[in-house]
Amino acid sequence: MIDSVPMTRDGYNKIKAEIERMENEELPVVTEKIAEAREEGDLKENAEYHAQRENQGMLMAKINELKDKLARASIIDVSQLPKDEVVFGCTVTVEDTAYGDEEQFTLVGAGEEDYNAGKILVTSPFGQGLVGKKVGEVAEVEVPAGTLKFKILKIEFLM
Repeated sequence: MIDSVPMTRDGYNKIKAEIERMENEELPVVTEKIAEAREEGDLKENAEYHAQRENQGMLMAKINELKDKLARASIIDVSQLPKDEVVFGCTVTVEDTAYGDEEQFTLVGAGEEDYNAGKILVTSPFGQGLVGKKVGEVAEVEVPAGTLKFKILKIEFLM
């Protein structure tokens, strides 16, 4: 599956900086700890050695995952997108039709998501349920508990 990963230039740079930090700061520390643990003797019963090897493996997996995102990155110019429908980069205000609650979400790309701040991935099921809708339309989002319905109240571009 070679899907492109939409993101802004800022999101791309943020991921790139995170990779550099992991490779240049975290990885050397873990490598040093592995060397120290190796000097303690028998590797078969050396818990510290095995723990650090596991840390190294998880760190490398995270680095590789981020590098994969960058390799599949598709830099989006928000200024070229339609302004009258929910698209990447917009901030959308919705009303939960079941409860009447208003919520605001910003559809962002990889590296910019912050669920506590209402920044959701445009590629998430929720983001995909909103994409393409216009003010006044109702978006239906499939979730494990059923279908949630959200009325689009306002679309803004705050970026």
